[in-house]
Amino acid sequence: MTIDKKPLSPSEKILQSRRKFMQRAGLGGGAAVAASVLAAPPAIAQSAPIKWRLQTYSGAPLGAHVIKPQIEAFNAAANGEMEIELYYADQLVPTSELFRALQNGTIDAVQSDDATMASPVDISVFGGYFPFNTRFSLDMPTLFAYYGLNEIWEEAYGEVENVKWLSAGAWDPLHIFTKEPIRSLADMKGKRVFGVPTAGKFLSQYGLIPVTVPWDDVEVALQTGELDGVAWCGFTEAYEVGWADICNYALTNSVTGAWCGSYFANQASWDKVPPHLQQLFRSTIDQSHYYRNVWYWGGEAALRVSGEKMELTSLPPEEWAQVVGDAEAFWDSVAASSPRSGRVVQAFKDYAGVMEKAGYPYR
Repeated sequence: MTIDKKPLSPSEKILQSRRKFMQRAGLGGGAAVAASVLAAPPAIAQSAPIKWRLQTYSGAPLGAHVIKPQIEAFNAAANGEMEIELYYADQLVPTSELFRALQNGTIDAVQSDDATMASPVDISVFGGYFPFNTRFSLDMPTLFAYYGLNEIWEEAYGEVENVKWLSAGAWDPLHIFTKEPIRSLADMKGKRVFGVPTAGKFLSQYGLIPVTVPWDDVEVALQTGELDGVAWCGFTEAYEVGWADICNYALTNSVTGAWCGSYFANQASWDKVPPHLQQLFRSTIDQSHYYRNVWYWGGEAALRVSGEKMELTSLPPEEWAQVVGDAEAFWDSVAASSPRSGRVVQAFKDYAGVMEKAGYPYR
């Protein structure tokens, strides 16, 4: 007797291919980084290996992609000299208290954006989603590498006691997913959405109400009506974590092209790690940045085109032009908040100018 398997839906096929990519990328078992290290003669492990606790902003379903493969790779390659214990959103401390916990040594490392973890630096507003600073995921690492953002972030966190900023990378673009449709700016009014701070502040001028709840509570809050939607992620994430099963509509107008997230370490914890393991941790961060870019980018396109769970809506062109224009005033207000913020906004302007002049395939 044969049992007929239920055919996979379009979105299930896409998500399945995303998960297979993780295995092919060599990250699922920590192979890519670990292979060369483990192939060498075995090192003599310390009698008491270094132990770290790292908490990410993300819940477990998303963390399986944005952080877990990296930590598995690091632990395998560290060859018994060091082990990182991974904790997901709110498991040790609430996300809003991540910075304080990192600074006082309650946790040794953090993966989050600056704004969500309430970093007390003037540039924290640029963490997460800053309106229209990027169009594509590659824009973010380019801004850090070639337009001075690496130096600015190092400078800002260098003024904060006992916190070491390590690296920033890109995540997915920002879309708004809701239970009721948004087809005009007026439709945003009164909708309560789970979202990141900066984008939420910008969108609130159109009546959208940013609401903060623990990450693991978002799904229930959507089901009970406490939330009307999410302004937190792109299509890949909405499908992967199940929010697309509850939200009925997806607004195609993207306020920005990539979320900006960083890795941080407690300075005292970092200083206790020998240089070769510091380099190993940095290398696995870079590998995670690469994996995440490809995983998100491929999923965004495929799920926007073939995902069957949400109806696509768009703002009228004249209203979208208004939003784009409003972002200029938002940029200027943030630039005026501090000289260092002004340098970041100027970098955004310089980069945008180069990309527009370069044209296809950049813009």
